[in-house]
Amino acid sequence: MVHLAQIILLMGVTVAIMIAFQRLHIPSSLGYLLVGLILGPHTAGPTVYVPEFKVLAEFGVVFLLFSIGLNYSLPQLQAMRHQILGLGTAQVVLTTATVGILLWLAGLSAVAAFVIGAVFAQSSSTIIGRQLAEQGEDNTPHGRLGLAISVFQDVTAVPFLVVIPVLGAAIGLDKLAGELGWAMAKAVMAFALVFYAARWALRPLFHMVTERRSAELFTLTVLLVVLAAAWMTSNLGLSLAFGAFLAGMMLGETEFRHQVESSIRPFRDVLLGLFFVGVGMLVDPAALPRIWPWALLGTLLLLLSKIVVVVLTVRRSGMDSIASWRTALLLAVGGEFGFALLAIALDSSAIDPDIGQIALNAVLFSMIAGVLLIRFNHAIANCLARPSAASAPLKNPLTGLPAPQVLIGGYGRVGHTIAVLLKSSGVTCIAFDTDPTRVQQGLADGHPVLYGDIADPELLTAARAELAMLAIITVDDHTAALNAISALRGHCPHVPVIARARDLQTSSVLVNAGAIHAYPEAIEASLRLGTIALRMLNIPTADIDRMLQDIRDWDYQPVIENPVKKNAR
Repeated sequence: MVHLAQIILLMGVTVAIMIAFQRLHIPSSLGYLLVGLILGPHTAGPTVYVPEFKVLAEFGVVFLLFSIGLNYSLPQLQAMRHQILGLGTAQVVLTTATVGILLWLAGLSAVAAFVIGAVFAQSSSTIIGRQLAEQGEDNTPHGRLGLAISVFQDVTAVPFLVVIPVLGAAIGLDKLAGELGWAMAKAVMAFALVFYAARWALRPLFHMVTERRSAELFTLTVLLVVLAAAWMTSNLGLSLAFGAFLAGMMLGETEFRHQVESSIRPFRDVLLGLFFVGVGMLVDPAALPRIWPWALLGTLLLLLSKIVVVVLTVRRSGMDSIASWRTALLLAVGGEFGFALLAIALDSSAIDPDIGQIALNAVLFSMIAGVLLIRFNHAIANCLARPSAASAPLKNPLTGLPAPQVLIGGYGRVGHTIAVLLKSSGVTCIAFDTDPTRVQQGLADGHPVLYGDIADPELLTAARAELAMLAIITVDDHTAALNAISALRGHCPHVPVIARARDLQTSSVLVNAGAIHAYPEAIEASLRLGTIALRMLNIPTADIDRMLQDIRDWDYQPVIENPVKKNAR
């Protein structure tokens, strides 16, 4: 209880600043950095010092890498190898090399130049995604490509987690190659261990857990897997985050991926916020008058090097000039993961603290400038691109990565039938069910059925439900259907929802909750039976169709027995 007052102070300042930043539509990562600056040891006023804080903050990066791993399983990396994998890898490698060589020629040591090059190569997917969503550009070719590359940068940064601590060790150049080779060998060993352990144990474990139908047990199991994988790589002399990334990759291949991401998101966001607070505590405002010219030069180097590299690489992929410039302007912003690499480099003494301060402030300045570059990317690109390119049609290099057109809640007999019809019509869909047996059956049927509750807002975020064209709720549980419709209305109110209902009363409740249509099974089955009877009696099809449409238009009232007459019998 010794540090309780400091913890309360930390939480109070964080809540106050986050409220203000969200009202001003400023990225939350900058808010956490400001909290660290205010409560850090380099500014006047109260200072928060909790010995366990650094450990908790480190787990923010662990859970971040785990989430990234979920989105980049081995099959997905294989499918993306020709586009995002190539572009993302080229951008990171070329930016790291360009910045590193320039800084080495300017007099920095080779290790420090390499580390800063790696830090500058990262871009903020948080800032890019949020800014594009606010501007309505998140589904444009340049928006989708820029965001995809920024996320994939985090994957390409994983080798830096292995290399940077080795570079910081006090060893001679003659031993450096051997140490790096041994570190890479241990990384391959860790990958093999996690890969085979996942194939042998993870899927059966999660099937056994989901059969208990306990959200608490599911979350505990996810935490166990993350921490166990991190502990394993740590014992091999690698970073905790590397093990978490490998575990995420393995779970990303299973049908539990979206529910795992949903369960882990609260822990990830809070701990990642603590990490950014810790980074903010490293900023020394007193050093700024002395280093600000170098920090501004670093900012210019970061922005210009990434813009030039991205324009050249994306242009070679086939995208037109103006869209290439727009993509480059999005990716020019510095990234949160650059802070993570910088913190690791400082902890391992890979770079001097003064150089670290310059790099830290350069990334901060680039994040501020990057918001403006993203906001005005169209106008700036029109000025930078060739005049003839402004009217060129945009090409989408992200073919093969479509968002599902339809979300299906429940994979029982109704959900299965709808999935068959959609697949036969060439419509992409994803179905969610909380019964692991149904999930297995759906996968055996060749349909994309995943484990999860569609009423979970975090699951909807992970599944990118806002990009769907339609949501269909097929569960026969009235409460579950109502919760699902409410969650969809809150998360993506523009996506129409149709639902299955048992009777007319249930149908009315679901429609009032936000469903466009809710079809009562009992009445619809009766209408179908009546339709067959009328056709067998040679009643014209047009008359039957008109009669059915009238009944549905009048909310089935013509076929509902008058309760007064019923009571009079």
